[in-house]
Amino acid sequence: MSTFKFLLSLGALLLLLSCQNESDVQDDNRQGTIVNTSPLTTYLQRVAMVSTVQDNIIDGSTYCTIKFPYTVTVNSQKIAINSASDYQKVADNINASNTDNDVVTIDFPVTMIYYNYYQTVIATESDFNSLIDYWNKFPDLLAKINGLNINYPIRINIYNSLNQSASSETIASDHAFYDFIKNLNGSTYISLQYPISVVDYNNKTNVISNNLEFENAIKYAIDYCPENNIATLDFAATITQGSWGIPYFFDVTEKTSLYNSYLFVFKSDKSVVATKAGVSEIGQWDSSVQNGTTELKLNFSSDLLSKLNKNWKLFEFNNSQVRLRDVSNGTNYLYFEKK
Repeated sequence: MSTFKFLLSLGALLLLLSCQNESDVQDDNRQGTIVNTSPLTTYLQRVAMVSTVQDNIIDGSTYCTIKFPYTVTVNSQKIAINSASDYQKVADNINASNTDNDVVTIDFPVTMIYYNYYQTVIATESDFNSLIDYWNKFPDLLAKINGLNINYPIRINIYNSLNQSASSETIASDHAFYDFIKNLNGSTYISLQYPISVVDYNNKTNVISNNLEFENAIKYAIDYCPENNIATLDFAATITQGSWGIPYFFDVTEKTSLYNSYLFVFKSDKSVVATKAGVSEIGQWDSSVQNGTTELKLNFSSDLLSKLNKNWKLFEFNNSQVRLRDVSNGTNYLYFEKK
């Protein structure tokens, strides 16, 4: 980006933020400004996480990976793992015969890298098994979004509302981007400098021009990259299990606090019961698939709960979290979390 364009972009960010109060600034996708709690920010951090699924044939965990180099033993054969291409040697050995036990034994000690770039030395098999048991306690942890690689460097405009200072930063890697987002605080507003080039899971390069395009590219990766679809779940069966709260609701501005302490129970007869402080309201829900996308439609009658009445499109879900958005008039978000 030229110096003139950068100054123009930074100046626009400053003007936007100086003219808005805090709630107005949270109208993120309309203006291109996002904060640490914005959905796009959290999705981008997951894009920038460590890739961990590629060695699942060895460690069996999507939340950590083993640092090169190391060795394993498969069916009495020692295999050196010096790069990602060596995983195929393990698979070939396992597939070579139907009569052996196919047990993969890791030669310890090894260094494990977690999805958040934390590293730790695992000295023994017992320590390794304890680590995997720990990760297995969190089967619904929102993991790395695979199948979307950012072409670095990228540049980000930054505004700190506490001291009203503006700056910019160049990000050169996934690790740097992950740490940058992790260290954002509530008083910091950022604006990505577009265009940004990304590579999808088909190895196709695409140019991203704005926040919504970036979010749509992430949605595409979630839906179609095989590494993001390890478990197959039924949406209707999932949402009708247990009770749900609202950890995040954005409709022009963030309105999450209005729904604190509400519990929602979705029933198989398509009724939904919203309860707070012992007072309940019964509404209706329905789900359908339109153009390959699951939609959730809510219908409540009270002034407060009727604000949820939209044809929400499913962004992603698992057994404990449901994330929906509506892009018919700007971009709005509704998240449910299992209680």
